[in-house]
Amino acid sequence: MFLSLVFHNHQPVGNFPGIFEAAYAQSYLPMVRALERHPTIRAGLHYSGPVLDWLETAHPEFFPLLQGLVNRDQIELMTGGYYEPILPIIPDRDKLGQIRKMTAYLRRRFGVHARGLWLAERVWEPHLPRPLAQAGVEYTIVDDSHFLAAGQREEQLTGHFVTEEEGHTLAIFPSLRRLRYLIPWHPVGEVMEYLHSRADPAEPLLLMGDDGEKFGLWPGTYAHCWEQGWADALFTALEAASLWLRVITPAEALARPAAGRVYLPAASYDEMMEWAGGFWRNFLVKYPEINTMHKRMQRTSEKVWRMPAGRRRQRALDELWQGQCNCPYWHGVFGGVHLPHIRRAPFGHLIPAETLADGARTGVWISAGDLDADGAEEIEITSPHMLLVIDPHDGGSITEWQWRAAHINLVNVMTRRPEAYHEALRAPPTGARADAAEVESIHTARIRVKEPDLERLLIYDRYRRAAFVEHFLSAHADAASFLEGRDTPHAEWATRAYAHAIQDRTVALAGEGGIATPHGPGRVRVEKRFTLAEGASELVVRYRVSNTGTVFIDSVFAVETNWAITDPAAPVWLNAAQLDGRAIHSGEAVERVMLRDTGWSGHIALVMPPAGVWLLPLETVSNSEAGFERILQGITCLARWPLVLPPAQAWECEMRIYAQREGDPC
Repeated sequence: MFLSLVFHNHQPVGNFPGIFEAAYAQSYLPMVRALERHPTIRAGLHYSGPVLDWLETAHPEFFPLLQGLVNRDQIELMTGGYYEPILPIIPDRDKLGQIRKMTAYLRRRFGVHARGLWLAERVWEPHLPRPLAQAGVEYTIVDDSHFLAAGQREEQLTGHFVTEEEGHTLAIFPSLRRLRYLIPWHPVGEVMEYLHSRADPAEPLLLMGDDGEKFGLWPGTYAHCWEQGWADALFTALEAASLWLRVITPAEALARPAAGRVYLPAASYDEMMEWAGGFWRNFLVKYPEINTMHKRMQRTSEKVWRMPAGRRRQRALDELWQGQCNCPYWHGVFGGVHLPHIRRAPFGHLIPAETLADGARTGVWISAGDLDADGAEEIEITSPHMLLVIDPHDGGSITEWQWRAAHINLVNVMTRRPEAYHEALRAPPTGARADAAEVESIHTARIRVKEPDLERLLIYDRYRRAAFVEHFLSAHADAASFLEGRDTPHAEWATRAYAHAIQDRTVALAGEGGIATPHGPGRVRVEKRFTLAEGASELVVRYRVSNTGTVFIDSVFAVETNWAITDPAAPVWLNAAQLDGRAIHSGEAVERVMLRDTGWSGHIALVMPPAGVWLLPLETVSNSEAGFERILQGITCLARWPLVLPPAQAWECEMRIYAQREGDPC
């Protein structure tokens, strides 16, 4: 029989250098050294563009090692989307561009023609064969679950199958779940027993394709795989079985006859399907923050590809493609969109790509359309300095706010939502908690926590955290109760539909509804006007709140803004007082709030009439292969003013928000 092993190695755009270094030292280098020690073990290797780019600078000595394995025909290097995008959700022009970039790199760097493609997160949709074949790809690898969903039986899943779209054919190998779950978690003897049980005169081919990081980077696996010798023991056992087992590359396996034709449904690996709710694109529904990134990426792609061909467009394309890296576009055990530095990365590249596409355009321009594909109209206000997206049908709030010079989406925060894994944290099985390191996988049932009492942070929001969300509070409300969602009696204002109109550089919104007052049911009209400055990174917001009812209103009017301040050590300022950003703070007669985050090239300032201000940490509880942890997703600023209005009277105020880079004049 035949066995094919494929190791996929990837770190996302924007990941910390220390993680790249750990992956190299604990996984990538040990695997290559092990293959050198076992020359009859042939394998497929895939390295994503971010890993290759990092290696070029940090460890150029790694490339001669790979080249040596290539030269003796021991490894097959596979192509892919250069920056590891989820291929089905990016435009075809970008699919082709990213794959051709990777294929050209491998040809230039190693002198090889890559025949196979590693499919990021094994996210398959039926239209893929056409663009993959057009990009020169001969085969790809998906999980066996894709085939089982198409009606195949497990015992049929040997070798490769052929599929097509519009006559463009593509070979597909099933990666066997049984092998992925055995390797490297179970004793080598169990792996060999399984392989021997599948051997028969028909000479089947079994394939396993999985993350290279599970050989050293995942918790406990470095000691298991390398210090205790599990990986070498496997390779030695495979060599000893040479009378009945040959280990070959996928390209060599491709020379064998196809097992048949197949048409696969949309699918990914089992865990990803569970996290997504059955279909990968459900992430765009479950997390509006992901949808915001995705639709920004699509619009940026359209703009960039309209640029004249040349060096400037190529710069913009490379920024765009980095902004398509898959990791912030989903959420599961490995963090994804819940990791602030990973979520920040796409905007850090999409913003400069779009800015390059906008060129020397000046002034302020406003457009309207269904920007998030929800069937309703949103408004985009753009200048060379800032870009805002306003959603009139969701509280008239700002859901995207680009500080273009700094390449930051200022409202890039996460709303607190229930996750399935939260239930395990609330009611863990007896004895299930664990804090000690051991060999584990994403399938392990043990519960790890990085700090005690995380259950207290399992708080969920009733609206999307955005900027300029209005609230009417009681005079007795306090910061802690608001943060915990216990004092938002009129939460419907946060999601109320606002009428809107565009006037020159201004977007005007108006909404009307009821509030409770000590004197009975009241009615108010809220008008807000967003005006973007032409020559500076500045937004002016004007409010007018009118009593349109018949009772006296005695309430507190509050304006909520949420800011992508995600470093727990970042300072904040109320007037001149510098404070710790992760704590709850309350100030009175505040006229200026200033915020900044690590990595920013300046700060954000809010200037307003004297107000009571709460600064609140927006924290979620996320799970990863290393355990449950709390993550600072942003800082909520709530500016509050007493609202005392007789019928037919109005209250007005103006807020000015500006972004200032270091060295810029005030």
